[in-house]
Amino acid sequence: MNILGKLEAIKNQELKAQDNVENFATIIEKKNGSLNAFLEVDKTGSLAKAKEIDTKLNNGEKVGSLAGLVFGIKANINVEDHIISASSKTLENYCSSYDATVIKRIKENDGIIIGITNMDEFAAGSSTESSFHGATDNPAALGRIPGGSSGGSAAAIAAEMCDISLGSDTGGSIRNPASHCGVIGFKPTYGAVSRQGLLDLSMSLDQIGPLANDTTGIAIALDTIVGYDETECTSLNQDFPVFTDSITENSENAFKDMKIATCKQFNEVTDENINKIIDNSVDKITDLGGEVVELSFDYIDLCLPTYYLINYVEFFSSTRKYDGRKYGHKIEDVCGKEVLRRIEMGAYISQQEFSGKYYKRALQARSLIRNEISKLLKDVDLIIGPTVPKLPHKIGEKLEPMEMYAYDILTVIANLAGIPAGSIKAGESNGIPVGLQLQAKPNDDLKILKAMNAFESL
Repeated sequence: MNILGKLEAIKNQELKAQDNVENFATIIEKKNGSLNAFLEVDKTGSLAKAKEIDTKLNNGEKVGSLAGLVFGIKANINVEDHIISASSKTLENYCSSYDATVIKRIKENDGIIIGITNMDEFAAGSSTESSFHGATDNPAALGRIPGGSSGGSAAAIAAEMCDISLGSDTGGSIRNPASHCGVIGFKPTYGAVSRQGLLDLSMSLDQIGPLANDTTGIAIALDTIVGYDETECTSLNQDFPVFTDSITENSENAFKDMKIATCKQFNEVTDENINKIIDNSVDKITDLGGEVVELSFDYIDLCLPTYYLINYVEFFSSTRKYDGRKYGHKIEDVCGKEVLRRIEMGAYISQQEFSGKYYKRALQARSLIRNEISKLLKDVDLIIGPTVPKLPHKIGEKLEPMEMYAYDILTVIANLAGIPAGSIKAGESNGIPVGLQLQAKPNDDLKILKAMNAFESL
């Protein structure tokens, strides 16, 4: 049963919301000790909310559009009365006093939040190994990283600990772990989802998005969290589609009118075994009627340095509030190596004598990258390719910073350009999941969802 089917079963009283929660709580209790996907679990509160929903249904009362579905929430998104630590000792005792906009919308629609998921400290990482609370294991490839920084959210889905989870994506932090864990992850168009209540990594790049085991879960989540928020300065004030409508249509026809682009530079930086799986996926899309063309993106080597220069400066700025006066510990005194590296680099680049040399030039490079991606997308519906260029390493394996950053080379493009992107499982290499990434024009999120739904049906 897919997530949309489960939702209908709860609303039709064929499945109790309480039973849905109990099932996930049992799985979490059984698996979380070894996986470390959840940092905090609220079984009591979740069951109370589920009982409330079941009572409404029994009485014939109206329930919300998420009635009884269970969510896991990344530890950098504020949920009232929960420890929102961003997996850092800095905020180990920070109990949130409010709900982020996305959380308000989930609660208003009778979604049930079962707990808070693990992540790289302050989202600064690609493996979920930098968490103050310890690494998360990959349920789909035990002993290997689940990816990051939303590794706990992806692992929770892969281990079937919740229906839907939320992550944040600054340079691939939803899509990277979705690929490694063999689940679906979606980064919406920048500004489509409110960032209010998200602990910043890099405000001009961050975007909240969902992870799920099937496209119906992604669609249901997007219908809830996408939309204008007058309290958030990057929020888009425009009409948005009803995403669930797109997945009730004839999915196998989705590619027939689509023009799909591949980029040779994506293959050039990717492991051969991953490329074979992606090439096979392209063949399947062609068989479904998609027109596939090869394009060239000549600025791929510019993307990582541009991304990290912007990230360093904006992260340094966002962490100045963690000075030990109001939010627990002073961040520089207790944070891990990667967070400290980004703070020190950001402080250095932010100095007046260097800001023009580095940060302003990085912003110029981002404009160039955005323009080039816009040109590529002008005459095509989607760009497809691998989500990450290499398979996940074993937990504890020592990587140099640039080796870790290399995981992001194919995902940072969407954040720099502000475009939507998703990752869906394309296959396995030696039993390890490999993700297919789909990117589209700004506000063409629906095209990605339709394509993923068609690909999923194969």
